[in-house]
Amino acid sequence: MTNVFVYGTLKKGQPNHHYMIDGTQGKGKYCGSGVTAEKYPLVVAGKYNIPFLLDEPGSGQEVSGEIYTIDAQLLQFLDEFESCPELYQRKQVKIRTVEWEASDKMLGVQPDADGMLLCFLYCTNTFDREWLKLPYYSNYDAFGKFGQPKYVLRECR
Repeated sequence: MTNVFVYGTLKKGQPNHHYMIDGTQGKGKYCGSGVTAEKYPLVVAGKYNIPFLLDEPGSGQEVSGEIYTIDAQLLQFLDEFESCPELYQRKQVKIRTVEWEASDKMLGVQPDADGMLLCFLYCTNTFDREWLKLPYYSNYDAFGKFGQPKYVLRECR
């Protein structure tokens, strides 16, 4: 099992969340919520208003998201879904847990004594440098909350 941190359309209540939990692409279990230990620029960019976490640690804001433990099949699906490594790159980072719901000791997933957990997330280092001038967000919502442009669903592109 692998820990993954999602901050965009894969979170609860977002349009692609079903991939994380429905079991058709592999197994995933919600563990809790957290924020990146480092600051990153989270922008909404491109003609489809896609959330991108730019691989520029130290700038931007701590980014909120959800922590899942997933199997190898779901990890492979997410790599394909995120066009990894061309569009996004999978990177391991420290996540500070905010809420922890994973009580299943069998998973072997627990934050350390400081509430930190290593997780993979999908970020990009292959972005248009002009994106650094876009507004940075600490949280994302595909439906336009937080004053963000609404996400264009894949089936509508």
